[in-house]
Amino acid sequence: MQAVIEIKDLTKTYAGGFQALKDVSLSIKRGEIFALLGPNGAGKTTLINIVCGIVNKTSGDVMVDGNDIVGDFRLARAKIGLVPQELPAESFETVWNTCQFSRGLFGRSRNAEHVEKVLKSLSLWDKKDTIGMALSGGMKRRVLIAKALAHEPEILFLDEPTAGVDVELRQDMWNVVRALREEGVTVILTTHYIEEAEQLADRVGVINNGEIILVEDKDRLMREMGKKQLTLHLYDPLDQVPMELDKYSLDLSEDRRSLTYNYDTKGEHTGITDLISELRDVGVRFNDLQTSQSSLEDIFVDLVHKES
Repeated sequence: MQAVIEIKDLTKTYAGGFQALKDVSLSIKRGEIFALLGPNGAGKTTLINIVCGIVNKTSGDVMVDGNDIVGDFRLARAKIGLVPQELPAESFETVWNTCQFSRGLFGRSRNAEHVEKVLKSLSLWDKKDTIGMALSGGMKRRVLIAKALAHEPEILFLDEPTAGVDVELRQDMWNVVRALREEGVTVILTTHYIEEAEQLADRVGVINNGEIILVEDKDRLMREMGKKQLTLHLYDPLDQVPMELDKYSLDLSEDRRSLTYNYDTKGEHTGITDLISELRDVGVRFNDLQTSQSSLEDIFVDLVHKES
């Protein structure tokens, strides 16, 4: 799939000497949903702001659909819609005027039909004549998305799009993001809600301390790096794991009534059959067992912990 954003050896060092980005290279495919994950201060927002022309890079190259973000600034920026973390929507303007004004900023002529479509898709149509200051926080967040979509961008950046939004609104926004992808819009989102990335993303990138530490297809990442766990619920509590079972690295729960075994699904031999047999040999009985797969959140935490 063709890349729509190409980032090569990008660095950003602030006046005080803090290096927010360190030789970041990243390629975003046209039409995908790409989730950029990382802890606070990892460099997510700095990276987005550089691509969007809000922050100046120190060195490196960024191309947006073949346009250099410095040499071809206007062409590059016209391709992009940005939904920032903050809520700076015009407080004294109506929702309708806010979106129409945004089109004008990018040299787009008035298009009432498009603006109406955007507002309806975000359940904002009945608020079109309401001024920004009269809206709830969740509605203001929707207005930011509508404003970013008003000039029909090919690329949409969502920086923590559902921060402070209730569960119902979050689900609505997920549906909007999926619909945009179906229309061919490339979506790049940062989020603290790992479930959001797990639900939406085609690929996942993890950034920590200003460096990209992993970029991978989401499903492949979860398949290859996700752990499987077998939990055995015991008939009788154990004081400690018998030493004969040390090779399985079993975790005894705090209430001492269950044992957890981590195993690799890709291996030729999971060890489960041997474990159950040896449990019987040492007199440890169980009355139930269950398996579970680690989530994207588990993988993310493990990755960041290893890099810290």
